Amino acid sequence: MSREELRADCGRCFGLCCVALTFSVSADFAINKDAGEPCRNLDDDYRCGIHTELRPSGFAGCTVYDCFGAGQKISLKTYGGRSWRDEPSTAKQMFDLLPVMRQLHELLWYLAEAQTLPPAKPLQQELAAAEAGIEELTRLQPDEILGLDVAAHRQQVNQLLLKTSELMRAGARGKRKDRRGADLFGAKLRGADLNKANLRGAYLIAADLRDADLRGADLIGADLRDADLSGADLTGAFFLTQSQLNAAKGTTATKLPASLTQPAHWH
Repeated sequence: MSREELRADCGRCFGLCCVALTFSVSADFAINKDAGEPCRNLDDDYRCGIHTELRPSGFAGCTVYDCFGAGQKISLKTYGGRSWRDEPSTAKQMFDLLPVMRQLHELLWYLAEAQTLPPAKPLQQELAAAEAGIEELTRLQPDEILGLDVAAHRQQVNQLLLKTSELMRAGARGKRKDRRGADLFGAKLRGADLNKANLRGAYLIAADLRDADLRGADLIGADLRDADLSGADLTGAFFLTQSQLNAAKGTTATKLPASLTQPAHWH
């Protein structure tokens, strides 16, 4: 699969995330909605009626969700273009499938990225084999996919991603560069030297990362909700996703990896 196929394309999906997911009134959602209940903003053509006004309408949570292309895969491939409205008997299974397929597509995203990183060249065969194996899982029948031990597959892939990270961050020095899983909630890290830092799974919620040097940092799973990345340099940062950026704050002065785009709410 190309990385383009691993980008959400709402125009080729049956609005699955607008139905399958649960909403709870909060800073992220303006309404309560049970899983399996269509969002009130979902139009008959499966498009969002307030897509361009999600944040001011109280649906910021929708702007940070990324299915990694799982929605269109389920809609067009797994179910052959037959929607949950066309065949209500498949609706629950289709909705249950979304979070599982999303996890598989997320793994494919990381594996695809890892193969583009020159320092990871020694792992190319292993990475390609792992990618092919996960892609094969996405082509199984719905009941087979729902029966997968996704956690076991994630663990296997993670071992390769850890090796990739080590190769990418070779030469990083100092204890401050290893912040894996660190609690950095609201941390004052303006201008911090985090070049080649290990920030896997770090809690950077509302952290001040203005003008920080994050070049070559491993950001897989880092929680960047409301983190201020204004002026930060994320050039070469890896395993960073669009949804992580969408959850953060930034400006046009923030330097991003070439594969990602500046969120619409950044100025």
